Amino acid sequence: MAKTNPIQVQKFLSGMDYPANKEELMDHAKSRGADENIMHTLEQLPDEDYETPADVSKAIGHIK
Repeated sequence: MAKTNPIQVQKFLSGMDYPANKEELMDHAKSRGADENIMHTLEQLPDEDYETPADVSKAIGHIK
C-alpha cells in the first residue's frame, strides 16, 4: 500500500480538537470521509496523545 502524505491526512483531521489520542484521530478522520489509505496510516500511529497537527505529521513521517 502506498505511503500516505501527511498533508493528505491533515485534510481529514481539520477541525480536530487537540490534544487527541490515536482513537480520536481515527474517529474524526472516518467521520470526515477518510479513505482506506488514510485509515491504514492512522492505524499505524503509536498509541499516544498528540498535542498538535504537527505532532501527527511527524509521527506519520516515522511510519515505515
